[in-house]
Amino acid sequence: MTVGLSACKFSKYIMIKKLILYVLLISLLSFFTQCENGNKTINCFPNSSISYSADLNLPQFQKLAGINGYVYIEAGPLTGTKGLILVKIGPNEFKAYDRNPPHICPGSNTGLVVKDDIYLYCPEDGAKWILTTGQPLEVANRSPKTYNAQLVGNTVIISY
Repeated sequence: MTVGLSACKFSKYIMIKKLILYVLLISLLSFFTQCENGNKTINCFPNSSISYSADLNLPQFQKLAGINGYVYIEAGPLTGTKGLILVKIGPNEFKAYDRNPPHICPGSNTGLVVKDDIYLYCPEDGAKWILTTGQPLEVANRSPKTYNAQLVGNTVIISY
């Protein structure tokens, strides 16, 4: 009877050990896959609904008249936690970037800014991206999160 009991305890021990390994494996896999959020971003990246219309007839969007022109859109209920950067990348093409860096958690000094009219810059760690493509240049290994920006008439509609 004690031999059967020991074998039973041993069998339960093996099952528990397998269960723990399985849970650890699933946790590890989910850790590596949770870094994806539309564009690749870190898992602490704020996930916000985005819905904004930029009427290009208004004076605040005057810089979008020329290619490579950009404007900052302030943070708000439907423009993300740090706001957006809207860039004109072609005659009728626009790109909207989230101002949260994709590679570090948000902080007081992590809002992306445009430097020298040619690249996005993170003041927290000096990361840089090409303004018109979002391709990483320095520090970061992933592009900023972008949102759909479509020209309809004379209005750019940004959504996510």
